[in-house]
Amino acid sequence: MFDYGRSAELFPTRSRKPRRSPLSYKRFDTAAAAIRFAIEELPSELLLGAYLQVDEERFGSDGIRRLYDSSRYPLKRRAASQG
Repeated sequence: MFDYGRSAELFPTRSRKPRRSPLSYKRFDTAAAAIRFAIEELPSELLLGAYLQVDEERFGSDGIRRLYDSSRYPLKRRAASQG
């Protein structure tokens, strides 16, 4: 069973578009916080090839999404935008 309380590292893919402040490796105190950042804050083009490392487990963008959508996800999710 996945432990959302473990520390985690997020490795976004590199964007093909030049940016002023490129996003790179980030370490989080909890996997839940890393998952929330990946889904709610990371631009979709960076999430596509990103992966989450939790101990020896690695999750690609689909795995990150499944963890976020899980009923066991402990944090409040951002409300879906209407539009």
